[in-house]
Amino acid sequence: MTEQPERQQPERHEDPTPPDIRAGETRPAASADGAGTPAAAAQAQGAASPDGPSSPQGAPSPQAASSPQDPAPQRGAAFGAGATGAQQPDSSQRPEPRRAGIGMVAVAAIAALVGGGVGAGVYAGVTGGAGGPASSQGPVGTNVMINDVDNATVISGVAATVAPSVVTLSVNGGQASGSGSGVVLSEDGYILTNAHVATLSGATAEPSIRVQSYDGRLFDATLVGSDPIADLAVVKVDADVEFQPAEFADSDELNVGDTTIAIGAPLGLSNTVTSGVVSALNRSITVASSAAPESEEAPDAPQPDAPDGWGPFDFWEFDNGPDRGSAPVSSTIALPVIQTDAAINPGNSGGALLDEDGKVIGINVAIASTGNTGSSTAGSIGVGFAIPANLAQRVASELIENGTASHGLLGATVADVTDDRAIDSDVVGASIQSVTPDGAAEQAGLKQGDVVVEFEGLPITGKTDLTAQVRVLPGGAEAELVYVRDGERNTTTVTLGELG
Repeated sequence: MTEQPERQQPERHEDPTPPDIRAGETRPAASADGAGTPAAAAQAQGAASPDGPSSPQGAPSPQAASSPQDPAPQRGAAFGAGATGAQQPDSSQRPEPRRAGIGMVAVAAIAALVGGGVGAGVYAGVTGGAGGPASSQGPVGTNVMINDVDNATVISGVAATVAPSVVTLSVNGGQASGSGSGVVLSEDGYILTNAHVATLSGATAEPSIRVQSYDGRLFDATLVGSDPIADLAVVKVDADVEFQPAEFADSDELNVGDTTIAIGAPLGLSNTVTSGVVSALNRSITVASSAAPESEEAPDAPQPDAPDGWGPFDFWEFDNGPDRGSAPVSSTIALPVIQTDAAINPGNSGGALLDEDGKVIGINVAIASTGNTGSSTAGSIGVGFAIPANLAQRVASELIENGTASHGLLGATVADVTDDRAIDSDVVGASIQSVTPDGAAEQAGLKQGDVVVEFEGLPITGKTDLTAQVRVLPGGAEAELVYVRDGERNTTTVTLGELG
């Protein structure tokens, strides 16, 4: 999240796409891909705008771009079902066939390059017609700014298609305020974000939330449910409007080196797109939490030589500084994350991390920074983290259905084997310090001194890894666990308890 007052906002400009490309070219979009996705809105650029008016409670209003110049498309045009708003020019004004053909061939090449759904988004953005001002009804999304169709990249195609599925959130509660990003889950306005965005890092349980859509419309939203264990929350837009939901990928199928694309509102700059690669998988980080329940499995040993006492990097509060009214830290949580070098900055929290097919692979959550810089000045150093899509989807579904989410409990205190002087181990892992009577670990046959080296097929290098992976699963789930006892590897199946 980022501070609301006195920061620059990009202005929106008219779609610069030449009229001879836009006019009269919407009808072929239906035949290009009848299952196309809604067109994206114009990309923001330009100068700063002053602060907006205050909310009725006196809190800063949500950050928004200047009045949108481009209209929201009608449903038919957005989904490639034919023209619904563009006028057909008379024959004397019709563009030369050769010039129109070049643009269509270029868009077809994009479609072939990045896939039907993404390609159709670029096609609709280039060929869509203009209409009236955006309103609070109708589909959310408008024309994307593609200046050079011939040289549009895969990243351009993803941005064109998926940007309408990413929103900016402005949150107020008590004396705290901040902003972040969110990913659209459904057409009727369920939106996934981080818990530390929606609750201002635990400062409020009843936040006032405003959502800014990609095309500049503002909506009130309510908090549906928050899960501090996974740092995820779901909010619901209170308006009769149709959103474009994002499509999620299977995050278990990722490879190191895969292309990543981040979309969000760093520093309040909505619709910002950055790219990189998957730098590492099966990474786990420890973060401070103001709302997470205490557990015997929670990491509890801050490093005294770290800038904030929690680790070698400043993972937490990177977009909600200590002077912003966040609640005092009461516990820590361990998160399983995807590591990426795509630039992620304060305000990207809750936004989408995408693959080259335009599917969500993760929800951006944190960055690492070196030195004692403080959260107010921390920025991207090329080490960013996102909650895997599979975990995000499970938690989101449970929050929508129940208002809460379930997480597994091993029933044991654990430590990094490198810090456990009572154990002489020749492998890294999480050493069992004690087990809870009749808990999941004891029932699975684990004992003090065992070293857990694998959980559900994933390597365990320490207590943070083990805790994070246990929390990925819901209470009651079965998991295969590999441990070392007296130098021998053993495998057992554990039925997890539920974190209270």
